[in-house]
Amino acid sequence: MPEISTDMIRALREQSGAGIMDCKRALEEADGDLERAKELLRQLGVASAAKKISRETNQGLVESYIHSGGRIGAIVELNCETDFVARTDQFKGLAHDLAMQVAAMDPRYIDGDDIPEGDDINPEEACLLQQPFIKDPTKNIQDLVNESVGRLGENVRVRRFTRFALGE
Repeated sequence: MPEISTDMIRALREQSGAGIMDCKRALEEADGDLERAKELLRQLGVASAAKKISRETNQGLVESYIHSGGRIGAIVELNCETDFVARTDQFKGLAHDLAMQVAAMDPRYIDGDDIPEGDDINPEEACLLQQPFIKDPTKNIQDLVNESVGRLGENVRVRRFTRFALGE
């Protein structure tokens, strides 16, 4: 097994946003392979999200985004467990990314469970959590939220959103 250097841990931490010890463990388990370690951290975030999904999310923030030109805007309510996490730059960044996603992609529902029965709608287009992320189409919004749950250590939930377009 190769020696895991602090530079390797630092690089993985900068790319993933995960904690130092999580990065070290992932690199050890991946035998120093940075890409495999990132995948392990992503899986850890998904597992972490599954464990935390039943926790109450009574804190959070409302984030707005107005596209340049002022013709399209979005407002998103993103919830978490504590006001401490709601004030972090990571949480605020996630809320901003979600507001941009809503403005750009015009989803109608949060998740596939919200689609009325009998509607023949493509969930990847109509559901925010299933849409490909506009900044990185290799992952969807649910993956982005799960990664944030892993980093923040709390349940995170998109409560609601609204999109405004001039003349609509």
